[in-house]
Amino acid sequence: MNTDRVIERRALKSILWVYIVLCFVIAGLNYGYAPHATPKVAAFITWFWHFYENWIKTFFILTAGILTLRIIGKTKRSTLRRRNLIGFFLTAMVVHILLPLITGIQELYFFTMPLPWTTTPFQLMSESSGFYLSRFPLWGLAGISAALLFYIIVSIIVFVGTLLFGRRLQCSTLCLFNGFAAEVFDPAMPLIGKARKCSPQMLTVLAVVRRVFFGVAILFSLWWNAYLTGVPTPGNPQRIGNVETYLYLIGELMMAMLFWMVFIGRGYCYYCPLGTLLALIGKVAGQQIVTDNTKCVECGSCNAACPMTIDLKTAAIKRESSRNSRCVGCGHCVDACPTKTLTYTTTFLTWAQTRKNKSKAVRKQTEQGTK
Repeated sequence: MNTDRVIERRALKSILWVYIVLCFVIAGLNYGYAPHATPKVAAFITWFWHFYENWIKTFFILTAGILTLRIIGKTKRSTLRRRNLIGFFLTAMVVHILLPLITGIQELYFFTMPLPWTTTPFQLMSESSGFYLSRFPLWGLAGISAALLFYIIVSIIVFVGTLLFGRRLQCSTLCLFNGFAAEVFDPAMPLIGKARKCSPQMLTVLAVVRRVFFGVAILFSLWWNAYLTGVPTPGNPQRIGNVETYLYLIGELMMAMLFWMVFIGRGYCYYCPLGTLLALIGKVAGQQIVTDNTKCVECGSCNAACPMTIDLKTAAIKRESSRNSRCVGCGHCVDACPTKTLTYTTTFLTWAQTRKNKSKAVRKQTEQGTK
């Protein structure tokens, strides 16, 4: 490994450590200390939290992403991974910088993950929820309406986009929770030790965890839907909202960061509730990794590159497409293949490529006919 790459990886690891430490400190201040602090101190903590989540986070995404581009550009083909990073750059600039400046709403990133990942939109529609009570004085009815409209637009883009492009759109281009970190900090993960693949036993455990988290997310969604429509429900909005906040902080945010430190960047993606739903939609979309473009040389580069422990090598040897529900469409395997035998595609992408090829053939024939 040359000196430049060593320095760049160390810089990337340092940025990731700073990002993780700040997340813990600021989250602790915002959720733990601010509710009991004086109004002036609480207001400053809230302001700094928003500044961190938008401006500093975007700075980290851009800086770390550029370092990662330099690192992967020196080691392997990186067509799809470059597209991932460019997608996250643009998403961060729009969601964390541009739209907050236009709307004055500093927490729009809460609304970039569609159901069933969070019930924040439902909470914002309930005048009894803690989320509504804390945001209404700041945003007003117009701000709440704008946030909900933004959420609807994002949901339509994600679900329609997944039907066309598979999980790649959300999980490897738009996700500002775990997807962005898994891509922009990839060469730095894990921070401690070496990256590890899941054993078959661990995959079984994570499959169970995925079903549990998906089930819990669906139950929360059903509870809020019932409450908003007047159906008698146990519990109260503020308590349910608090339970969801603790689940987010412990089961999602803290666990995601723990995976970054000791496992792999995509650790949380194994059981993300939204990812579970998008995997089902991806099946309808015909999402797959085609493995027979050329000939597999059985080098194992695809398996080594895959962050979701998918056995692409075996599929490629058999010249069978891989349709694994864990696939997030990151394209690491496609870029890593030395013989270019792999392709990420969906029914729509295959159709579009076929039309493109036909158009090229017709244009070529026309040009030859005019000579």
